[in-house]
Amino acid sequence: MAITRRVCTRFLFQDNRRSERAEQQRVRAEKERDRQSRIAEERQRKEDEEAKKRADDEAKKKKVLSNMGAHFGGFLAKAEQRRGKRQTGREIKKKTLAERRKPLAIDNLREDGLRERAKEMWEWIYQLESDKFDLTEKTRRQKYEINVLLNRISHAQKL
Repeated sequence: MAITRRVCTRFLFQDNRRSERAEQQRVRAEKERDRQSRIAEERQRKEDEEAKKRADDEAKKKKVLSNMGAHFGGFLAKAEQRRGKRQTGREIKKKTLAERRKPLAIDNLREDGLRERAKEMWEWIYQLESDKFDLTEKTRRQKYEINVLLNRISHAQKL
């Protein structure tokens, strides 16, 4: 009888402990959800404030420039046009790179064909690197010559 009482007491104690743990986990999960929602609300509020600030700054800038006269109105149009050119420049670059980039087409090649293809690619990379080196050296030389000429001009103006 004493053994069954101990077993029953143990089961009751374990059951109480389980329910306490479950309650603690529920409370912890609820606090975590609240914390996450507060963080999300704060993030959204900051993003809204930043967007509003950017819009206000842009409106102020346009208002100031439009109030300065007709000359600055043309400046705004030119600025918008430059943005458009920049986008087309990017598009041109993408198009050019797509044209230059050749498909590998190595699926049906045997070992010797793969070796030949690898050799072609290595030669192509070698050529590009040598061109890059030549252009870098040319740029370096031109900068040096510009500095020499500027020094000569400066020296001549002192005399």
